[in-house]
Amino acid sequence: MNNLIDKPTCNCGIIGVFGHPDASLISYYGLHALQHRGQEAAGILTSDQNSNFNIHKGMGLVSEVFSDPKVLTDDLVGNSAIGHNRYSTTGASDSRKNIQPFFVNYRLGMLAIAHNGNLTNAKSLRTKLVDEGAIFQTTSDTEVILHLIARSRKTDQIEQVKDALSQIQGAFSLVILTDSKLIAARDKFGIRPLSIGKLGGAYIVSSETCALDINSATFIRDIAPGEILVLSNEDLNNQKISSYSLFDEPNSVFPKKHCVFEYIYFSRPDSQVFGSNVDKMRRKLGKILALRHPVNDKDDEKVIVISVPDSSNTTAIGYNSGLHKLNINSKLEIGLIRSHYIGRTFIAPTQHNREIGVKIKFNIVKGVLENKTVVVVDDSIVRGTTSKQLIKLLKEAKPKEIHLRISSPMITHPCFYGMNFPSKEELIANKFNSDIVEVKKYLEVDSLEYLSIEDMLSAMTDHDKNDFCTACFSGSYPIPINE
Repeated sequence: MNNLIDKPTCNCGIIGVFGHPDASLISYYGLHALQHRGQEAAGILTSDQNSNFNIHKGMGLVSEVFSDPKVLTDDLVGNSAIGHNRYSTTGASDSRKNIQPFFVNYRLGMLAIAHNGNLTNAKSLRTKLVDEGAIFQTTSDTEVILHLIARSRKTDQIEQVKDALSQIQGAFSLVILTDSKLIAARDKFGIRPLSIGKLGGAYIVSSETCALDINSATFIRDIAPGEILVLSNEDLNNQKISSYSLFDEPNSVFPKKHCVFEYIYFSRPDSQVFGSNVDKMRRKLGKILALRHPVNDKDDEKVIVISVPDSSNTTAIGYNSGLHKLNINSKLEIGLIRSHYIGRTFIAPTQHNREIGVKIKFNIVKGVLENKTVVVVDDSIVRGTTSKQLIKLLKEAKPKEIHLRISSPMITHPCFYGMNFPSKEELIANKFNSDIVEVKKYLEVDSLEYLSIEDMLSAMTDHDKNDFCTACFSGSYPIPINE
């Protein structure tokens, strides 16, 4: 369904469980909660008491891949596990070989990995490894990390991981499973989120805290940027948490460059990422959007505020609250009903079917919109094709006016850190040379406004404005792009 809704597509969701007899089941529920981060494929790998690795993965949603409950109870046995939801950023999306987790048996035992992010120097590292005799089974950049660990000349396993991670560039949040350890790591800029929680005596590492919540686990903290966190068995009854730094100097500090799109669109509103509640940030974005770009009814009647469900729901709440602060008579309404039952396999082979794609995803509540000034709050516009079809659909309700408000700046550049946009030429901002008036004409709305980069960052109230990567809006890349 990603082809029907014109949004940036997320990278992946990862989970790791250590020290629980139902590790596979916890991973399954966690991947359910992280389904929004990737819908192409899913996989879970477990490790049992005899250091045997068991894996099950496949194309499709979590519920489709693990439709047989016996897979979780009989096949994926063990008290440690890692899991992965996939949306491909590198590697062929239709290849089963590219479905994570990946694993190898090397000189120090078994080793498995699941990765969220995107490496910017994967091509050169892969070429070097192949020249040295490495044989790759996939086209994914994640396998590069696996080879670097396995081929490291360090004698200690943690040092091997550190050695490998010191060679890669880009965005990575990782879970690595060995015969006796669960290792979690983040890149030094902290671009992608990663958190750790506790469930009884067990630990859970996940991309977002919603995967902790579904398992009734208690959130402990975020894995720090540049941190390698190791969970290991001291003996049969005790577990130990150790923390290492990617840097030679333990107290080295790199500037944080969190992906701001995690707050705008990717993460679930009930999650906490980068130390802040996503719902809170989206409401703040909506409030600032209203204060900067309010809408009045030309006849002094009530303005109707609607979201494009589901990602902009709480942003629309914030926008309506902002209008009230300006003493504008407005009401938040449900103007669009979203269907959640389409499934990933819907195909629109003809032009007619492509045009009807938005109607399959959304339906309008005509009584709410008819003869009203309507403000549509959305989080982003990528190509603009879906937005145009959505506005056309809304006009069937015969509203008085339609105003579009976007809670992010214009997307003008590609992302190289795990977020998937179309080519730079396909972005609507570049098609119209960032001219909002021309984009407004194309979408056929009465007005169109975006947040500026400065206003967007001002909504990040719990953070310094320099804590975020804004490359897709500004073209300023915190990690050099050489490939």
